[in-house]
Amino acid sequence: MLDSAGLEMENPMIRRTLSLATMMILAAAVLTAAEPRWQDKVDPWVLDTGRAGDTEFLVVLADQADLSAAGALAPKAEKGAFVFRALTAAAERSQPPVLAALDARGVEVQPFWIVNMIWVRGDLAMVEAMARRGDVARINANPRVRGADPVHTAGDDPGGPEAVEWNIQRVNADDVWAAGTTGVGAVIGGQDTGYLWNHVALVNKYRGGPAGSHDYNWHDAIHSGGGVCGANSPFPCDDYGHGTHTMGTMVGDDGAGNQ
Repeated sequence: MLDSAGLEMENPMIRRTLSLATMMILAAAVLTAAEPRWQDKVDPWVLDTGRAGDTEFLVVLADQADLSAAGALAPKAEKGAFVFRALTAAAERSQPPVLAALDARGVEVQPFWIVNMIWVRGDLAMVEAMARRGDVARINANPRVRGADPVHTAGDDPGGPEAVEWNIQRVNADDVWAAGTTGVGAVIGGQDTGYLWNHVALVNKYRGGPAGSHDYNWHDAIHSGGGVCGANSPFPCDDYGHGTHTMGTMVGDDGAGNQ
């Protein structure tokens, strides 16, 4: 007897052979479906840059803290304490074996706990080793991105109006001030193009004070180049004026009505 493909099916040996072949094909398909490629856990950018040599990437661990219970806590301080404990506990219980594996390979690392992850600099083999771990959820890219320089147009007035500016009024901040809430005691940090610390609207708001005590009040994150301020400026400096503007929006007050 012939089937539609012209094969003789009466022979039991042929039937057994075909059955075994079919089972082997099905088993291979099941194994392929059950074992995803390690590359599927890795951002394409990491794969591309890793092929050329060392790259930097973020090893995001599978163990991420469950913060859902924080919603049932009323006081803000209690919420914050719960979240801090949960996040740090997740990092402390899950990072040691990963860090040990990384340390054994002698690569640069920096652990984090707000997101349970580890920054790593290594080659593609290191990426693969991390991606193959069951306690690693994914490998994220960490490229360095240069922001666009601020664009100055004709008519820009760096001084601005000598008054409470319109955007402050639109959010009714002046009404909040009038009610007695002025932000006294709060410390605000910024990261922008830098800051002109002795600007008339900022100098009395600077934590370093008018005398310019910059220790622990200023850090220059630009370690090469740096525009007009240069790299590693020992005092607050603004390459473009944009940072001074944004800090002025947050805390600016010249004592003469310009807020």
